[in-house]
Amino acid sequence: MIGPVDALTLLTFAPAALALNLTPGADMMFSLGQGLRGGPRAAVAAAAGITAGGMVHVTLAGLGLGALVSAHPGLFDAIRWIGVAYLLWLAVQALRSSALTRSTAPALSPLRAFRDGALVNLTNPKIILFTLAFIPQFVDPARGQVLAQFLIFGAMLGLGGMIVNSAVGLSASGLGRHLATSPRFARGLGIISAGIFTALALRLTLLHKA
Repeated sequence: MIGPVDALTLLTFAPAALALNLTPGADMMFSLGQGLRGGPRAAVAAAAGITAGGMVHVTLAGLGLGALVSAHPGLFDAIRWIGVAYLLWLAVQALRSSALTRSTAPALSPLRAFRDGALVNLTNPKIILFTLAFIPQFVDPARGQVLAQFLIFGAMLGLGGMIVNSAVGLSASGLGRHLATSPRFARGLGIISAGIFTALALRLTLLHKA
């Protein structure tokens, strides 16, 4: 047993969490885009930011605040549109960077990649609704320490996501490093990154409260 969580429950949760982490989604696509833009350090930092944002969602769900988002469509929509605006801003930044030469283009620092990953995750209200639907299936209120149980399961889910998303971003960073030696390919990478962010924004606009 890990704290308030039974070992058998953890063994049941682990493969389900792994399957979710391996399913292509917005986090994976975001890590791919950051890896193309900023290289390996930015790719890992973006994955870490996504995980940090996910843990905030898990904490809110464990505290019961997620129900507030679920019950108030206006709040859900406000968060969603903030996320759309931020993703579109990232798309514009990717295009602007691609128009510069390699010597003048600003580097995508790991700190910025971490911040972007965390903000994109935090402004996707569907994630907290997913957290409310998925993790409680494994929480046992009879054991008490419900928040602690949420955090343990969230940490397992976040660790798996960190590994998978980092691997995707690192693979993309290798490709980006080779292609960026050509200004034409550098512009193409900027367009691809902008396309990824725009697609994620479009995906977020189509979300409806479950």
